[in-house]
Amino acid sequence: MDYRAEVDNLINGAAKPPDSLGLLEKLFKKLLYAWGTMHPEIKPYHLIFAADNGVVEEGVVDFPSEITYLQAQNMVDGRAAISCFCKANHVPYSVIDIGINNTKTAGIYRRVAPGTRNFMKTEAMTQAEFDEAWRVGEEMAGYAIDTQGANLVSFGEMGIGNTTTSSAVLHAMTGILPEFVVGYGASAPTTDMLKRKCVVVAKGVERHRETFRRIEDILRCVGGFDIVAICAGMTECAKRKIPFVIDGFITAVAFACASRINRDVEAYGLPSHMSKEPGMGYALLLGNILADDVPIRANMALGEGTGAVLMVAMLRTMAYTMYTMARLADFEVSSPDAQHLTAI
Repeated sequence: MDYRAEVDNLINGAAKPPDSLGLLEKLFKKLLYAWGTMHPEIKPYHLIFAADNGVVEEGVVDFPSEITYLQAQNMVDGRAAISCFCKANHVPYSVIDIGINNTKTAGIYRRVAPGTRNFMKTEAMTQAEFDEAWRVGEEMAGYAIDTQGANLVSFGEMGIGNTTTSSAVLHAMTGILPEFVVGYGASAPTTDMLKRKCVVVAKGVERHRETFRRIEDILRCVGGFDIVAICAGMTECAKRKIPFVIDGFITAVAFACASRINRDVEAYGLPSHMSKEPGMGYALLLGNILADDVPIRANMALGEGTGAVLMVAMLRTMAYTMYTMARLADFEVSSPDAQHLTAI
């Protein structure tokens, strides 16, 4: 029996009606296919990249950039939402300061620069800064896999202004009008704020359009350090045949970029929740994930990886269930109960 047949037998041979666990079966199967071998347990590790974004100078968010450092430190102290989600679900995590604009640091210090530049005025990062952010993403994925023994990595982020950078990257990649991909992010839902963000995204992308030759150029000119690192981390996971969990809009855009850079990445990305940011569905679709294949619909928009960690818990539940529950083969063929079970 080849490996894929073995996976199908594990799931379809469980004592339940076929496909009765819906998307959980489909995504658990994708997890097993990505591994290429059976693992007795899921060993997750969650990576949170924190960085500031110079485009906040354009008034695209209600909160001051100082929140990036303060919330990142809350994560380190175990007092942020993602800290609680991770601890409640026994998921180890690290916070990586890849570009916080503060004299203090929070978490693992891998700061490329104190935030990106304002892409309305100049390129968000230099080539050297982009290369360093990419290297950090690869390094931290390797740390989770090699040092922490993870066979499933999940990604989160923290950075005031990063829904604007994500929208800009998505607009530049696809040409989809900003009105269809720009959301409120962490700001209050006001029409004026939304219009301002749309204008900034449109003008910022147009300013750098002649520079765009590759996905990497788009990320460098209008992206953020967090998006670059997550994109690199996802490509590194794919190289090592380690599946990863996508969180909300920012990580979905990173996934879209990674999938365009290396189509093999698609086989390793697992969706978690459908963010209420309007660009979420478009970003996932670029990585060949349909909106209907996203299991959690909770109207979340916090980021940090909260949805991703919930998905890790769901996958762990599926792993325990598939390896523990009764098998159809355990029933006698003539058993009325078995016949009833398969006919439901």
